[in-house]
Amino acid sequence: MSVTDRELERAAARMQRKRDAGHALSARYDRWRRRVVVRLNTGIEVAFPPELAEGLAGASSEDPAEIEIGPSGLGLHWPTLDADLHVPALLRGVLGSRSWMAAHPGAASDRSRSPAKAKAARENGRKGGRPRRDRVAGEAGR
Repeated sequence: MSVTDRELERAAARMQRKRDAGHALSARYDRWRRRVVVRLNTGIEVAFPPELAEGLAGASSEDPAEIEIGPSGLGLHWPTLDADLHVPALLRGVLGSRSWMAAHPGAASDRSRSPAKAKAARENGRKGGRPRRDRVAGEAGR
């Protein structure tokens, strides 16, 4: 299977949109605060405890210190742990795969936080759950 020039151009445009939304310029492990700190091109710093990230949870206090940033700035890699995080996902609060996030409730950013929200979710579940979203025109080729 070969990639066409048009597909390559579309992929490059998608990557550029993701980079424009925020990409890593630097990343470090702050041992004092026990946080991974990522500085973005937007001037924002994002910090999170390694225990909340897939591949970093349960690591020794030294392992999170060696962080590599991918050439595009969209990926973080911990070579000693063989762990990776996608920066756009990190900005959405996603610190692992769906199955890992489901098994680690402290890492999930979309858990119900109030009794009213929990009640509404239960009632919605009794009705058959959330309705499926129709695909937006233009997404079919993605």
